[in-house]
Amino acid sequence: MKKLMFLFAFIINAFVGGTLAAIAGLPPVAGAIGLNVVGAVMPLGGGLHATVYTEIWTGETIKAFRTSIESIGWLNRIRSYDQYAENDVIHFVNIGGDPTVLINNTTYPLAIENLTDADKVVSLDKYQTKPTRVTDDEIYALSYDKMASVIERHRDVVDETKYRKALHSLAPASNATLTPVVLTSGANSDDGTRKKITTADIIALKKQFDIQKIPLTERILVLCPDHVQDLLLEDREFAQQYNNYTTGKIANMYSFEIYEYVDCPYYTVANKTKLAYGAIPDTGTDRMASIAYYARRMMRATGSTKSYLSEAKTNPENQQNLYNLRHYFICLPLKNEALAAIVSNVVAS
Repeated sequence: MKKLMFLFAFIINAFVGGTLAAIAGLPPVAGAIGLNVVGAVMPLGGGLHATVYTEIWTGETIKAFRTSIESIGWLNRIRSYDQYAENDVIHFVNIGGDPTVLINNTTYPLAIENLTDADKVVSLDKYQTKPTRVTDDEIYALSYDKMASVIERHRDVVDETKYRKALHSLAPASNATLTPVVLTSGANSDDGTRKKITTADIIALKKQFDIQKIPLTERILVLCPDHVQDLLLEDREFAQQYNNYTTGKIANMYSFEIYEYVDCPYYTVANKTKLAYGAIPDTGTDRMASIAYYARRMMRATGSTKSYLSEAKTNPENQQNLYNLRHYFICLPLKNEALAAIVSNVVAS
């Protein structure tokens, strides 16, 4: 661990020293060497070192979060509002309505109407991990970099959580004209607990979007694992596309761009109502759903990220390092429309 810290410090000092020297008109090599000499005379684990390490980990975490979104195809298709997330808050204009259109009017003077707009504030969700303990004994005794492994696991679990929350937010709360919830109509599944999805169900969903006059491009359908399996067994063309895909996007079907995700939301089948986020589904009444939406009417935003490190030297009794992070992110529909779900229907017992 110490070797890794020395390497980080050396690289940062060389870069900063070389840059400052170039600005001053001196050889960059001299600046790089000079700042590393200064760093060498400072005690290891000093405030500067701890700050540099935390900043490096934070920077690497931010880059990893950005890259991970690009790898989640269904989420990456949604417009980013990152540039508007000041202090982890976004201000939207809540449009108060449209002007009234008169046809062949003969009455004057025209009535005056007001269109009252308002500021709608959306706060990004805050994702925090609990601190993880890494003792100095572990750092020196283990054959791998325990601290680096801990940092990666904190980042990964935040990613998994925010993606699960994002898709849950994009799923309609219940069945309505602008947010249809379609039940599957296929044969009974092998375990006899649900009805399989069919291409006819996807066509029925397409009709619901057509009725709303949703543009044919950027319609997204995220299939849950049950429905992916059903289509692989039913549709040879789908299976062929699935076996060839490498980008996370499987194929286009009936105007939808098809993706898959393993942690889709659940619905209570009887009333076509979405379970609250984090609720435990009832195996008798609740089923996982595939989620559809029109990407142009959704939004996502990534806010600030911060790593926290408490070094063992500040806790001599336990000689342990503590690490955790805080990250802001949100994904929501801009309006409660252009959303849909296909829910596995329950097989009557």
